[in-house]
Amino acid sequence: MKKNILSELSELKEQEKDVRRNIIIDAAEKEFATKPFNRVNMRDIAKRAGISPALIYRHFPDQQSLFVEAFLRGIGEVFEGVFQKINASSDGSIGEILETFIEFFTSNDQYFRMMMNFFLAGSVDPDLFNKLNIIERRILENFDTMFKKMNFSDNIRLHSHTLFAALIGIIATFRNHPSKSDEEVLKHRKRIAENLSRLFINYSSWN
Repeated sequence: MKKNILSELSELKEQEKDVRRNIIIDAAEKEFATKPFNRVNMRDIAKRAGISPALIYRHFPDQQSLFVEAFLRGIGEVFEGVFQKINASSDGSIGEILETFIEFFTSNDQYFRMMMNFFLAGSVDPDLFNKLNIIERRILENFDTMFKKMNFSDNIRLHSHTLFAALIGIIATFRNHPSKSDEEVLKHRKRIAENLSRLFINYSSWN
C-alpha cells in the first residue's frame, strides 16, 4: 500500500513537472512571437509564465536549451502533417507540400527566426545539435520519399537538400519589406514556390 502511494506521488510530481515545462515553453513562444529573437531573455519569459527565473533553470539548463525545445514543439505538428501528406500521396504532392511550408513559416515568422538563429549561431551544445539534426534528417528523408514518388532516381538526397535550401530562401524573400503587406508577401512567396515545384516536376519528366 505504501509503495502504491509513493508511486502515485512520484507520478503526480512528474505530471506537475511536465505542466511547468509546458507553461515555460508557452511563455517562450509568446515572447518569440512579439519580440526580435535577440531581445528575448529568461527574465521576460519567467515574468510571462508567472514564475521566477530560477525555476526555469530547474527545467532548462540554459537559454539555448529552452529555445530549442520551443522551436521543436512549435514546428513538430506542421512537419508531422507534411510527412503524412507525403506518405499518403501517390505522386509526392510537391505543390501542396511547398505551400504548407510557406504558409506556416509566413504565419509563424518566429519559428523561421529561431531556425535561422540555430543555423547562424557560432556554437550549439552537442546534445541540442543532435536534436536539431534529427528533425533536419527527418525532413530530408521525407523529401527523399517525395522525390521517389515523383520517379526521381538520380541524386535524390541532393535534390532534397536543394529543395530545403530553396524553401529557406523563399521564406526569407521580402521579409520586413516596407512596401509589402503580409498578404502580398505570402502571395509572392507562393508564386515562387509554385514555380519551384513546376521546375522539379518538369525535371522529373525529362529523366
